[in-house]
Amino acid sequence: MNRRLVLPFVVFLVGALALAAAAIITFSPARQGQSGTASVGGPFALTTQDGKTLTEKDLRGAPFLVFFGFTHCPDICPTKLFEISETLRAAGPKGEKLRALFVSVDPERDTAEVMKSYLGSFDPRIVGLTGDRAAIDATIKAYRAYSKKVPLKDGDYTMDHTALVYLMGKDGSFIGAFNIERPPAEAAAEWLRHL
Repeated sequence: MNRRLVLPFVVFLVGALALAAAAIITFSPARQGQSGTASVGGPFALTTQDGKTLTEKDLRGAPFLVFFGFTHCPDICPTKLFEISETLRAAGPKGEKLRALFVSVDPERDTAEVMKSYLGSFDPRIVGLTGDRAAIDATIKAYRAYSKKVPLKDGDYTMDHTALVYLMGKDGSFIGAFNIERPPAEAAAEWLRHL
C-alpha cells in the first residue's frame, strides 16, 4: 500500500471502530440485573395531533415504536411512516394495542393541527407528538436522538434528524433499534413478540 495512504487509512479505521463501538453502547438493550433505568427513553409530556397530553405512562402495557421526524420531510419520514403503517396492518387484530409515536423535531411548524392533517394518510395507531421546543429537546435528549435546523438558500429551512425507529417495551424500556425495512409480516411478528 502506498505510504501516503497508510496514515489516512489508519485514522479512518480507528474512527470507524470508535463510531461502531459508540453505536453498540448507545443502542444495546439494557442488561439484566442493572438498575431499572434505561439508557434510552424516559419521561415525556407532549401534545398529540388531537391536542391532548400524552406521557410515557399512557403507553404502558404494550410495546411501542418511536420515530423522530417532521412534516416537511421530503422522503425519509413519509417512507418510514408508510412502512410502520404497513407493519401495523400486517399485525392484524393482535396488534390493536400497538402504537407508534411520530415525534416532531420541528415544533415551530408542526402544530397539532398540522400533524393531524399530515398523519391522516397513515395508520391511525400512529400518534403524532409535538410541544414547545424545550419539551421536544428534552425528549430528543432522552432518546439519544439528534436533530438540527439546516438553513436553505431561499430563507426556508429543513431538519437533519435521526432516522432510527426505536422499539420500546411494554414497561417503557428500550428494547433496541427496530428494522422497519423488511417484509411487514416479519416486522409485525417481531413487534407482537413483545406483547
